[in-house]
Amino acid sequence: MNAVVVGGSGFLGRHICAALQARGARVLSLARRPAPGIPSARINVVDEASATLADLFIEHGTTVLVNAAGAVWGYDEQALEESNVRLVERLRDAVAKVPHQVRVVQLGSVFEYAMPAPGRHLTEDAPPNPSTAYGRSKLRGSEIVLDATRAGLLDGVVLRATSCAGPGLPSSSLLGRTVAELRDAAIRGKAAVIRLAPLTAERDFVDCRDLAAAVVAAATVPVVGRTVNIGSGSAVSVRRLVDLLVSVSGVQATIVEEDTSTGRSAGVDWLAVNTGLAERMLGWCPRHSLASTVRAMWSEATTNAEEGPD
Repeated sequence: MNAVVVGGSGFLGRHICAALQARGARVLSLARRPAPGIPSARINVVDEASATLADLFIEHGTTVLVNAAGAVWGYDEQALEESNVRLVERLRDAVAKVPHQVRVVQLGSVFEYAMPAPGRHLTEDAPPNPSTAYGRSKLRGSEIVLDATRAGLLDGVVLRATSCAGPGLPSSSLLGRTVAELRDAAIRGKAAVIRLAPLTAERDFVDCRDLAAAVVAAATVPVVGRTVNIGSGSAVSVRRLVDLLVSVSGVQATIVEEDTSTGRSAGVDWLAVNTGLAERMLGWCPRHSLASTVRAMWSEATTNAEEGPD
């Protein structure tokens, strides 16, 4: 398996590269900055000609292309369009020029769906009706891959992931910010005062290492033309996660909830996915417990300050 990971230097991309290498794949990261320990090509995909990208894919003997790039937290609509739509179009056009079929694994988002009523798990049959600019841009990216698959240009599969947590989570996320501020307080030897959006929601958090395992599975089993939900299958209180982080850190901390949530999941009080299709089609299920995820986050206790559209 010769794999190219677009966004291989980012939070998820680094874990995906590691998981593919562990499976024996020859991995190349394609991003604007090199991925530590991974052969890398420094390219801004959006600005590169599709023919140039195709030549790179051919030279690498690419059999699997994983798109782990994209804008997530704190980006305007122009950045979302460029990173979540135009980038996917550029990859589609490049892969179409490769003389052999390439498996494309697109990382989508559960925010491409209409949000469910509390207590009702999202399935792949849920209508795609995103309520945010982020969700709309991700849906368009997924549709590009699925349309190209139907046209025979590539072998595509879309993994619609829930919120991800784990070691290296960027500080632009709520949990990543919590880890960063706890680490800063620990270094200073002082108590932390962490100001966060209200922690009233319940979310489905999947460990980034479990998501990486799902990507490896999707790269190797016949799931062409499908969307598959990837999550833990359970909703957990965001407040409980923050409290666990504080407890594991051993740092004295005061959590101040203020303002209102304005991110990609604003207004969503409860969210969890049904992972039955992933279990049946990918042979995948989450392996990491919430406690192990939190311990790993604190153990690494680093953030990727440059996290963005890789």
